[in-house]
Order: sequence, then structure tokens, then C-alpha cells
Amino acid sequence: MSVRALLFDLDDTLYAERRFMLSGFAAVAAAVAMRVDAPRRTVFDQLVRAARQGRRSTAFQEMCETWQLDHTILPSLLATYREHRPCLRLPRIARAVLEAVHGTWRTAIVTNGPPDVQARKVEALGVSALVDVVVLAESCGTGRGKPERAVFMQALDAVGVRPRHAVMVGDDPWCDVAGARAAGLQTIRVRRGRLRGAADATGAAPDAVVTTLAVVPAVAERLFQERLRDAD
Repeated sequence: MSVRALLFDLDDTLYAERRFMLSGFAAVAAAVAMRVDAPRRTVFDQLVRAARQGRRSTAFQEMCETWQLDHTILPSLLATYREHRPCLRLPRIARAVLEAVHGTWRTAIVTNGPPDVQARKVEALGVSALVDVVVLAESCGTGRGKPERAVFMQALDAVGVRPRHAVMVGDDPWCDVAGARAAGLQTIRVRRGRLRGAADATGAAPDAVVTTLAVVPAVAERLFQERLRDAD
């Protein structure tokens, strides 16, 4: 069998990124509750409500206004959110998929985001033991992460596989799909999470679209076999 690789995005592909958000909100709520002498749950619920109503980016500012906190504390709250040790669990289906492809594919996780934050997510989820390599994308190339070609090439070099024998699995139509296609990989888009309704990147439609990780091994196998036939 030809040497081949499956590359996986992390956030909103292998697990729901909102779980990290909730874990971070819990850490921030604990810090704020001590300042304002309020129940931790009350502060947490306010943050969650803002996020659910589409105001995730301003949730901390709204919280400061509610509890009459000076906005100068916002950097420290953001640091608490980013630097906390997240309470995360890898979904059973993600673990099953990674275990199912082990041995027949070489595997990697390629994830965007601040490297220290992503490293803590990787540790909490316990995924390092389930793949051959983890690539913190913003530590590669220019530091901008996916969709830069250098990110995908670092992962493939680490597992010893050529781009034409690799498949990228991710939810982001630009970073995961367009970036991987430009690097010569086939792509599977997972429609889930915050980007599930986003349009495909112009001129870079995925080779396959799925709504559950459960079918990824079979779909990846089909794409790989089709590419082998095309090469004959």
C-alpha cells in the first residue's frame, strides 16, 4: 500500500471549539466573581448568554459594564481566558476515527491559533498519543498559520508523505480547504461549528463534504483510490 497521510484540523473538526470557550468563560467568571462579590455562576451565565446571542467578541466588555469594572482590566481577563488550563474531552467519535485510521494512514493534527493556547488544548484532549505528529501552525513559516503552504508541508515532511498522497480534513473553507488544495492535497470539508454555513472559498471547492467525522475514513479511502487510478 502506498504511504499516505490524513491531516486533521483541531477546533470544530475533532471537537467543538465552543467547549474551549465555555471552559475559558468559567475561568474568567471565577476571577471576576471574586472582584465583585457575585456568584460565579451568575457571571458565567452572562458571558454565555452574550455568546449565544452573537456577541462573543464583546462579552467581556459587557460584563465589565454590568458589574461596573474598569475596562483597563480587559487585558488581564483576556489573558485569563487564553492561559487557563482548559477542561476538555475528546468526543468518542473523534477518538474512534483517529484509532480507525491508525496503521493504514499516517496522521497529523494541523491547528491554527496562538501556539501556547493550542498546545494546552492538545494536552487536555489527549490527542498527541493518537496521531503521528501535531503541528502548531502559527509556529511555522511566517507565523500566520494556515492557509500557508509551509504549514502543510511541515506536517507532510514530518510523516514522510507527498502532497498528492495526502488528504486534509477540516471545517474552514479558506484555511483548511483552499490552503490544502493549493499545497496539492485532497480535501474533506466537515460542515460543523461556527463555519458550517460558510460558503466555499472561491475556486477551491473541497473534494468531499461531510457532516460527521464518522464517514471520514471511508471518504478519505475513496478519494485516495480515485487519485491513484487517475495517476495510472
